[in-house]
Amino acid sequence: MLTRDTDARDRPSGLVLLLTAALVTVGFLVLPPHGRPRVILAETLVGTACAVSAWVIWVARRQQRAWAGTGHFAALLMGMAIVDVGFMTLGVATGSAQRASAWDVGFLVFAVPLLLAVRQEFHAHLRPELRREIWVDVTLVTVSLSVIAYVLMRPDDAAAGVSLSTAAFAFVAAVPFASFGGLAAWVPSRGHLAQFAILTGLGIATIQLGWQWVHGEFHGASIVADVAFSAGAIALATFVGWAPPTWLRGRDSRISRWGRPVLTSAAVAAALAALGFVATGRESGGISPGQARWLVAALGAAAILRLVTSQVRSTHASEHVSAALEQKEVALREADTALDRVRETNETLRESEEHLRLVFEAASDGIVELNGEDVVVRVNDAFCQMVGLSRELIEGQAWTALAAAVRGADPSLASLPETGQAEIKREGQPLYLESRTSDVPLEPPRKLLLVRDVTAGRVADRTIRSLLQFLQDRDEDRTRIMRRTNVAIESERNRIARDLHDGPVQGVSAASLSLEAALLMIKAGDVERGLEVLGRIREQLSHEADALRLLMSGLRPPLLEERGLIPALRETVARFGAGNGVDTSFTAGPTTDVPDDLETLAYRVVQEALSNVAKHAKASRVSVHVGTDPSQLRVEIVDDGIGFDAAQAREFLRMGRVGLASMRERVELASGTFLVHSTPGKGTTILAALPLDVIAIRDLTPTEA
Repeated sequence: MLTRDTDARDRPSGLVLLLTAALVTVGFLVLPPHGRPRVILAETLVGTACAVSAWVIWVARRQQRAWAGTGHFAALLMGMAIVDVGFMTLGVATGSAQRASAWDVGFLVFAVPLLLAVRQEFHAHLRPELRREIWVDVTLVTVSLSVIAYVLMRPDDAAAGVSLSTAAFAFVAAVPFASFGGLAAWVPSRGHLAQFAILTGLGIATIQLGWQWVHGEFHGASIVADVAFSAGAIALATFVGWAPPTWLRGRDSRISRWGRPVLTSAAVAAALAALGFVATGRESGGISPGQARWLVAALGAAAILRLVTSQVRSTHASEHVSAALEQKEVALREADTALDRVRETNETLRESEEHLRLVFEAASDGIVELNGEDVVVRVNDAFCQMVGLSRELIEGQAWTALAAAVRGADPSLASLPETGQAEIKREGQPLYLESRTSDVPLEPPRKLLLVRDVTAGRVADRTIRSLLQFLQDRDEDRTRIMRRTNVAIESERNRIARDLHDGPVQGVSAASLSLEAALLMIKAGDVERGLEVLGRIREQLSHEADALRLLMSGLRPPLLEERGLIPALRETVARFGAGNGVDTSFTAGPTTDVPDDLETLAYRVVQEALSNVAKHAKASRVSVHVGTDPSQLRVEIVDDGIGFDAAQAREFLRMGRVGLASMRERVELASGTFLVHSTPGKGTTILAALPLDVIAIRDLTPTEA
């Protein structure tokens, strides 16, 4: 992985390469239809693309971001840029088609950097005994493809110079396909496949250029080949400069078991195809008998080389097998003497290892073995389940890299071996881990990390703390309510006593004195005045009876007593709307028999809720719904007022506004459920569910909310 500093150094070269790609694209789109300007612009674009790409590759090599062999690619592209300048010069100077000659064998120099680059890749990935075999197969494929391309490209009745030129172009086009194709067959990594694809494109462009060159159709520029060379150069620079190093050095850079059969089959098929093309060209007169003999001789030499190599390899293998068999016999004779002793020891070790492995895998806690560089050597299934990764993705990774790969892990996981505490954020419930580290006295030294999932304990502890806080808050709220309730009860008692003393008691006392006066009048014979006094006494007692009824209505509303819960609530809601200028609605569902105390409690809940609406909500509409099911009485009050933050309910209680808290307390004392849902600006909903099989404990009188 590249560092940030390296990324910063990449930016200038990356920007130059991007601008070059854009310039080349626009340039080819606006090429003149013909003439020298077309040649100059086309070859300038190709030369620029090759030169800039060579510079980018060289910069990547200097900064040690590229693999071995990239310097040869830079040399190849710079050579292409130089040759392109030569093509442009010839096209501008002569203005006519270029003619092939024997001097064109100089183009073979382009095969040198390609062969050097693939040679370094062979040395990096293949054993010496495999390299010889692969080089022979690559040689046979190269010769076969060169023969096929030669037969297809060579003009009829071509002179010796043209034939040499054709052979040079055919060989240069065949080298990248055969060499990098053989490399990709044996080590099919993403990097080698990308190299093969890019260089194959350049080889095809070379064939197209060679066709025009040897047929005298090249006029300083070949647009198809120029576009291909430009795109290939930019693609090669992009690949070399920014392809991940793991593409050539990662886990996929392993020798394929299909490499030998694929490359050998390709070599044989290419040789047979080349022989077929030679025979076809000989029959059609495209090539002379002498040239056919030379081509067949080249193919035969390559095939003989392949057979000799196979024979040598077989001979060496046989010799190695014979030597190995002799050594095996000696080793077996020596091993027989010690086998009995080793067998018992081995069985003991196997049983011990199996026992330790079972203990390691069966442990409910996660076990991680780290080496001296904190690289994970071994883990058990319990740890894999904790972090949500497979064993293949964990083992072999540095602990810090593993911590970064775990989904939801915070920096605490990277420091788990030192701190012993870590947290992994998961959907629903975070995972809490604790660890203990032990040093293992091995050489080199190892560390054993015991990881335990303590989520259940953490959650239980947090739940207990939350419940304790909740109970403390509820106890504090209940204490405040009880204080307010006691004050309200005492105040209400004093008010009732004052009202009885100042009202009915005084009236009855006055009536008693009036009765004595009337009795004296009647005894004195003044019956008429006595009857008049008795009439006034009757009116006075009637007035005091009305005062007593008014006083009793505060304890249980007469309307509720006379008409029942539903009519009383309907009239109360309507009277509230008319008195406060609020649009009200009342609905009642199916109802069953409701105990009197429960009716009073429900009535007081609605009365208190409407009182709160009038004082605080600033609502324009209020709806009340009452209904019963077989188990409970449900009361719901909804307004469209300004609402409030439900989290401030306890703050209201501290301020002395106990309306909501009092309603909740009374409903819960009746074994009911009280819910308040409110959002600032979106109104308030109050829901009280009262069980029908529990009698309400105490009446609820309106309080200061």
